Amino acid sequence: MGTTADESAHWHTAQERAVFVRDILDRIGDKWSVIVICRLGTGSHRFNELRRASDGITQRMLSSTLRALERDGIVTRTVHPTVPPRVEYALTETGRTLLDVVKALARWTDQHADVIRAARADCDRRTRVTA
Repeated sequence: MGTTADESAHWHTAQERAVFVRDILDRIGDKWSVIVICRLGTGSHRFNELRRASDGITQRMLSSTLRALERDGIVTRTVHPTVPPRVEYALTETGRTLLDVVKALARWTDQHADVIRAARADCDRRTRVTA
């Protein structure tokens, strides 16, 4: 996103590294990236399979998400020499380790959903009283 491969190999300042890390967190925390990573966790998929399995995503957004994940080394794109060409997407080894993290976050969310729901309701009540 703003850092080239040459720049990422040599951090000049802690701030440059922080910007890069923030950029990656923005990518992997994006709604569609998380959904695509989870879908690819079951194996490789073709573009339209991913689109059908990712309710609400547009063709343009899926294409953009896949390109960004491929650029970051999380997804591979394989073109099979058939007529018409068959393109499949899969998680890389790095992507599979990220899938573990995403699954852990999903488990944490599920385990704490009731506490979070109650905290939100409490905060909303306090906000209405003071408003």
